[in-house]
Amino acid sequence: MTAPGPDTDPEALRRSATAALRRARERTGTLTTCVDEHDLTAQHSPLMSPLVWDLAHIGNQEEQWLLRAVAGQEALRPEIDSVYDAFEHPRAKRPSLPLLPPAEARGYVADVRGRVLDVLERIPLRGGPLVDAAFAFGMIAQHEQQHDETMLITHQLRQGPAALTAPPPPDTANGTALPAEVLIPGGSFTMGTSTEPWALDNERPAHRRVVPAFFMDTTPVTAGAYARFIEDGGYERRRWWTEAGWRHIREHSLTAPLFWRREGGQWLRRRFGVTEPVLPDEPVVHVSWYEADAYARWAGRRLPTEVEWEKAARHDPADGRSRRYPWGDADPTPVHANLGQRHLRPAPAGSYPRGASPLGVRQLIGDVWEWTASDFLPYPGFRAFPYREYSEVFFGDAYKVLRGGSFAVDQVACRGTFRNWDLPIRRQIFSGFRTARDAAPGEA
Repeated sequence: MTAPGPDTDPEALRRSATAALRRARERTGTLTTCVDEHDLTAQHSPLMSPLVWDLAHIGNQEEQWLLRAVAGQEALRPEIDSVYDAFEHPRAKRPSLPLLPPAEARGYVADVRGRVLDVLERIPLRGGPLVDAAFAFGMIAQHEQQHDETMLITHQLRQGPAALTAPPPPDTANGTALPAEVLIPGGSFTMGTSTEPWALDNERPAHRRVVPAFFMDTTPVTAGAYARFIEDGGYERRRWWTEAGWRHIREHSLTAPLFWRREGGQWLRRRFGVTEPVLPDEPVVHVSWYEADAYARWAGRRLPTEVEWEKAARHDPADGRSRRYPWGDADPTPVHANLGQRHLRPAPAGSYPRGASPLGVRQLIGDVWEWTASDFLPYPGFRAFPYREYSEVFFGDAYKVLRGGSFAVDQVACRGTFRNWDLPIRRQIFSGFRTARDAAPGEA
């Protein structure tokens, strides 16, 4: 069960919130019990926190919002609030903080969770913005799943043998070739939401946008297609890169996606402790916005804007309505999308036909986060809630928007309106992309 729809009754909301919290905690346990204490406390990359920091931070945020703010209870561990304040301490400095050791961190988060479930069982889910529709509980479930994705990134950066395993995703791609691109007709549509109960502030409010007709790739760009860009001198030709992107790849000697290397005439990659051949029909992953943008230019195309992406993912041309997901309003299931760490890799391009949009665009949800051309900006009428530091402090031209989620994203934190953002240099995230082009006169 994922975030509830707008008309869900209080008891269904309570069940949804309980299930979302428990699913998140089960995943947190998987990510933090599969390695030893040294791996939990080590910093595997200056880009990431020690896993044990993420673990206690999850509990601290849960305590602050659900026990203190919602239930009005006294602080359990006020002395650690500063230690686990993500804005006070950058990731590179967190190993030097007086972190709770693993056993104590586990005890703390378990204590908090037991109290939270007691609160959730009895509190009326109405009477204020934090409790209406169980918003704060849904927010915390999303927060934990976002940190679970962060911890999975840490696992990918970690050196050493594999600590996580999962079956490969099912190959549900059509045997017949799909069209390379899909026409998205021009016109207006409703972007964002004012009714999704657990939508975060940057997804709100719903508003109308007009989008000229455009073509979008049917599937995300594959590793095989990206390899052709490399082999055609993509990283050696200044013409495909923005000034900042060219400077960045030169300063850091980038020649391929993160974790790729060329050996014996083939591309290999390291994936969660295993070195394996790059699969050409999988969506490319671990590319920066600069790399995605350069590929799109090389292909004679461009990255879609965020508005275009959401129209392709949500707009139903039959009735003009914006759906919760490309396939409709029903919660995601394993036949719709590759979500929730069920698999530790993207599915082949063209998979999940039952998750396609009304116009036939595939894999818009799950598999890889998709870079868009857009800066991270507020919607008209935006209001920060419940705190400025979730979205507002990041607005501007420094961050680019990603959409759609990845195999590492749980369904509670992935919907047609969900917005992610990051710096254009970021590659450790599970990021890919698809391309678009304007519709020429006579094509629309």
